[in-house]
Amino acid sequence: MTMSACKRMVPAMRSVATKPAFVAARSFSASSLMREGATPTLPARKPVGAFRGGIFGFLTGSLVASAAVYVYVLGEYRIANESLNEDILALQSATQRLQTYIGELETKVDKLKK
Repeated sequence: MTMSACKRMVPAMRSVATKPAFVAARSFSASSLMREGATPTLPARKPVGAFRGGIFGFLTGSLVASAAVYVYVLGEYRIANESLNEDILALQSATQRLQTYIGELETKVDKLKK
């Protein structure tokens, strides 16, 4: 753009900048008939007593926590039990190998004594 074109645009920009952006044509108020017609149609709820609701919530929370702990402990028990069984089987196989080795040694010693 040239300098003369910029000078021609300045008055147009000022007129746009000075005009208000939004002019409210009417107010946002409701008539008295509209306010009276907006009554709630929901049925009244029977209030739950704080004592009864508190006990019910406490028992529900305790039950959920107990179930979660039970499942966790049961899983840990199964893992520990499987590990113990594997160790017992390994010990049993080592004992059998040792018995066969001792048996072979005894037969060799008996042959040497004869």
